[in-house]
Amino acid sequence: MMAKLKKDSTREIIRDYALLTVGCLFLALALNWFLVPNKLASGGISGIANILFHVTGISVGIIFLVINVPVFIIGTMILGSKTGVKSFVGLILVSVFIFATEWIAPITDNLLLAALYGGLLIGTGLGLVFRARASTGGTDLIAQVVNKFTGLSLGICMLFIDGLVILTAAIVFGAEFALMALIALYVTSKTIDLIQEGFSFEKMVFIISDKSDELQEAILTDINRGVTKLQAQGGFTGQDKPMLMCVVEQKEITALKHLVKHVDENAFIIVGNAQEVVGRGFRGVSKDYKANNSEHPQQS
Repeated sequence: MMAKLKKDSTREIIRDYALLTVGCLFLALALNWFLVPNKLASGGISGIANILFHVTGISVGIIFLVINVPVFIIGTMILGSKTGVKSFVGLILVSVFIFATEWIAPITDNLLLAALYGGLLIGTGLGLVFRARASTGGTDLIAQVVNKFTGLSLGICMLFIDGLVILTAAIVFGAEFALMALIALYVTSKTIDLIQEGFSFEKMVFIISDKSDELQEAILTDINRGVTKLQAQGGFTGQDKPMLMCVVEQKEITALKHLVKHVDENAFIIVGNAQEVVGRGFRGVSKDYKANNSEHPQQS
């Protein structure tokens, strides 16, 4: 039997809606400051709304809402409750913020700057929306529906839809605008990853040594970090040998390497970036848990 998920606390709900609101505001500003005035349709429903605005003169906010509401309703009917209340709130908020910020003058008419900063702001907004466990409707719902009936991966579906939007932009606005829209789309995707996964300030270290027990004790006492012992096997010798795994902050990596070499100068050390670390000694642990377990080494 699957474990029943706990309901979100009031604090988590407030946090999610705050992130959703700020994220939707950033999306609207990106459209009104950079993308719409410079005819950069970088995919999605916002890209379609951008194209239709320049063709028809109808407000981007109205077009965004008119397209998104039916998409959301159809998505809910086909996919069920996965679409969520927050996603509906998100698409409404984006439309409202587009209306509310339409009077603000564009910041630049340089296509490259508009693509870079528009993509950055769109990516930041979407990253915050995704961290709120929501969406703003749009092509991700369309992609989920297509995925359900065709079996194509969500990534392929999104790529196909965004590709059609940018191709349409190339036909309507010209090839140069479409090429700049591709730059904005790339910056958006990278910024979303950065916002969701965070900056990498932690290092993941693997240590292979004949003195693993001594190293484990030294790391626990001197570095005050937890260690996980993994069972490894030498590819050449076929001998079983324990491998230690430890996650430390960036500022601790020099001390850790010095400690390892002091205990075993022949130790083999592998250091890599840990994209995101959540747990005791890092992030995502309650104050009560920290207080009750403060006498133990921080876990890796």
